[in-house]
Parts: sequence; structure tokens; C-alpha cells
Amino acid sequence: MSTSPYDEKPDLIHSEHQAAELGHTDAKDDAYSKGQLATGYETLTIPQTISKFKWAFAICFLATFAGATDGYQIGINGNIIANPGFVKQFATTTDSKGEPALSAPVLSAIGTIQSVGQIIGMTSVPFLASRYGRKPAMFLLWFILAASVICESTAKKWQVWFIAKLFSGIGVGSLQFITPTYVSEVAPTRVRGFLLMMYNFWFSVGGFFAPVALQIMSTYAPDNFRTPIYTQWSQIGLMLIIYIFIPESPMWCASRGLEERAKSNMRRIYKGVEGFDVDEQYQALALTIAHEREVAAATGREKWYAIFQGSNLRRTLASTWALSAQQVLGLTLFYTYASYFFKTAGIADPFAVTCITNGIQLAIILIVAVAVDYVGRRNICCGGLSTMLVAVTLIGILGVIPKSNASDKLLVFFSCVYIVGLQCSGSTGWGFVGELSSQRLRAYTAGFAAAISCVGGVIMNVLVPYMLNTTAWNWGLKTAFFYTGLGAPAAIASWFIIPEPKGLTAAELDELFEAGVKPWRFHKTKTALQRQIEGQEGRN
Repeated sequence: MSTSPYDEKPDLIHSEHQAAELGHTDAKDDAYSKGQLATGYETLTIPQTISKFKWAFAICFLATFAGATDGYQIGINGNIIANPGFVKQFATTTDSKGEPALSAPVLSAIGTIQSVGQIIGMTSVPFLASRYGRKPAMFLLWFILAASVICESTAKKWQVWFIAKLFSGIGVGSLQFITPTYVSEVAPTRVRGFLLMMYNFWFSVGGFFAPVALQIMSTYAPDNFRTPIYTQWSQIGLMLIIYIFIPESPMWCASRGLEERAKSNMRRIYKGVEGFDVDEQYQALALTIAHEREVAAATGREKWYAIFQGSNLRRTLASTWALSAQQVLGLTLFYTYASYFFKTAGIADPFAVTCITNGIQLAIILIVAVAVDYVGRRNICCGGLSTMLVAVTLIGILGVIPKSNASDKLLVFFSCVYIVGLQCSGSTGWGFVGELSSQRLRAYTAGFAAAISCVGGVIMNVLVPYMLNTTAWNWGLKTAFFYTGLGAPAAIASWFIIPEPKGLTAAELDELFEAGVKPWRFHKTKTALQRQIEGQEGRN
């Protein structure tokens, strides 16, 4: 029974005003009991939120810039294997024409080890990020990425390149979970979607420039593959500057009981926000954390592995589903091995096609980023996965008809359609990694959700070189049929697993998941905080 002073109600209600006051009080108590506290900024429009919280917006935007290094690293790994100079340097065999070549096992090892490294980073660094903070995790991943670039810059044998890709994977994997985690904790709720999408935008920018750099070098200096690698130092340097500048997450500080440190960082992040009461806003953070701990204690799910139990399991599954579905819908084929895929398909200029598809990615991600805080993430994501399914099926059909100039054009077109679906699901998918978890388990959920998707990446990086290599299985375009059969269940299931988090705070998401609300009904279900705000507006 509630012990709130608002429970002392009069025997008779003499006016509609009194009834409204009591209704508001009940709604406020209900929201408070669920860890939700109105901050006074819930009804701001998106432009108003950006204007009022400009420092928080800028900090999150800067934090996402590290995604460019992520995309460049992964783009280099897949596309550099088609570079003549790289092949000559690390050749392990010869092709049917007697030219230097990389054997399928070596290609598989180089591709796979990066995904293995990602899994290591995603499943180990969350423990550091939860115990010591988000920024220490950022500095660690920066150091590992710097080590990987050193190895890439000096490698003379493929085994050293292999080690470089292991370091790269650990750094990139850490980056892929810590960035969405940080942004989800710091970004204003109304524009959280846009800022989470910016991570994927910068990832795509990095992925775009990787084949561009390699294309330039292959045209003017075919044997020079080092220069594109050296350009990574500029990104590494900018990352360090950004990581030094951005403050620690106040939400993490509050979760560790570091009240004064949390408030100090909040004053930096929300500098210049008119009427911002640090004590009141900190209370909102602390209330959410206290409620989650209370629920965890009541259900006996206080350890980190609670991410695999009860409603937290639903959150982990929803967090990983979009990215994992991409793996079984051909992500490795069309992203990591894009140039190699187009080369084996007989396209005269595989780098050029890769640049075209990457250019489309940048346009789509900007459209998605602008749209998500207005129309939501769920339909964009699930629609994107369905689009990928249709595209891989059509590309597979091209593999069973006679090759012609028209079929080559259709391949490029269908690949572009695929990229549209990939970006719609990928942009929102990385957002889900950070925002669908509970605050108490955010780093663990984000890390393991991303790692689960990378398990698929490991498997696919082993298989795809064999599928494409002319001296191995040589499936060519028919490889796409493999992804049609594997990906159809995942694309269909996404409509029943992924919820809509648009405009919801961490505490509101807690309420919906704890209540067992169906994913497709999240956007139709009013939370206690929404009812409280509606009551306030009604009184006004």
C-alpha cells in the first residue's frame, strides 16, 4: 500500500478541479513507483531540444565520429584483398594463370580473425566499462586500435597482418558497443535516435573512403597499398582528442553512487540549458537506477548474466536481432567482401561499383537519421531487413541466367536496393544495441548483443571466401540463394521481436519490458510518465 502523502484523500470531491488534482497525484505516484520522474523537457519539439541541449547534442555527435575508424578498418579488411600490391606482398599461392594469389584458407583466416577480435572486445571490455567507466573503455580501445595500425603499417608477412586484424577486431568490437552505450546515456531522449544513427553514418563514411583510397592507389600506383593504411593515423589522432574532451557519462556515475562527479559532468553536458536544475535532474537518474536495482533484487537477477534471464533476455534478443539478421542476410558478402564479390561476378571495375553502393549508403543513412525521431525505428528496421531479403533473392536469380551487359546492370541495381535495406536496418540496429537495455545492465547487454551478431560474422567470414573463390566452391552470384534460405526466417521474425523505443526514457522502457508488452504494441501503450504528463497538460 502506498505511503505517499497524496494518499490522504478527502471523503468527498467537491469540484472537477479537485478531481483533476487527485488524478494528477495518482499518476505522479504511479510514475514514481516505476522509477519515472518528469524532468520538464518531455514536451519539447525536436528542433527545440537540439537548440536547448546544444552542448549535449555536440558531445554525442563527436562521440559517434569514432565510427569512421570502425568503418574504415572493416572496409580496408575486405577490399584490400583485391589490391594487386597487397596480393603480391602476402601471396601464398598462384591462380590458374600463374599469377600471385591468396589461398582460400588465408583469406578466410584474415577475414575471420577480425570478427573473433570483435567478439573478444565486446565480451570483455563491458566489465571494465561497468566497473571503471565509459571513458577508460574508450582509452583502452584507442590504444588497441593504434597498435593494430602499427602492425598494418609494418607487416611484411600475412601472419603479421593476421595479428593486426586481431587487434583491429578487439578495438572495433569495443568501439561498437561503447559508442551506442555512451550516446544512449547522454543524449536527450527526443533526439537520441538521430545521434545513435550518426554512429552508423560515420561508420559508412569510413567504409566509403576505404575502397576510394584503394581505388586511387590501384589506378596510379597498383603496388602501393600502404598509403591508405597510413591515412588511418589521422582518424586515430582525432579519436584521442575527442575522447579526452568528452565528459564521463553522468548515468554511469550515478549508477556507481558518484553523485558529485555525476553533477559536475551534467553541468558540462547541459551547460547553458535555461532552468536546468542539476539536483532535480540527478534525482531522475538516481530514481531509475534505484528502481532497476529493486526489481533485480526482488527477482534474484542482480548479476551481469541477468541479461540472459526473464525480461532482460527479451531486451538482449531485441538488441541483437537486427544486426544478427543482417549476418544471415548477406552482410559479409555485400560489405566485407564487396569488391571481391563483384570481381568474381565478372564486373570489370569492382572498386567503382563498391564506391557507388557506399555512396548510396551515406545518402540513406542521412535520410534515416532525420526520420527516426519522427517516425520511429521499428518499421524502418524491419522494412530494411525485408528489403535485403528481396534483394538477395533477385541477385541469386541473376546467377542462374546467362551473363550479359543487362544482367551486370541489374546486379548493380539490385545491390543498390540491398544497400538501402542494409542501411535502414543497420543504422537502427546499432541504435537498438545501446538503447533497448536497462541502465543497470546497459554495457553488458550492448556488448553481448553486438557479440552475438559477430558470431555470425565469424561463420560467414569462414564460408564466403570458399563460396567466391574460383579455386574452391565458386558459387558466384548463386551465393545469394544461400542467404535467401538462411535469412528469410530472421527477416520475418523481426516484426515480432523488435519494439519501438522512440521517445521513451530508460525508465519507460523498463516499465514496458517488465509488463511484458508485445513488441508491436510498444508505440501504442502509454507509460506512467506519459499519463502523468497528459494529466499535467489537462490541468493546464
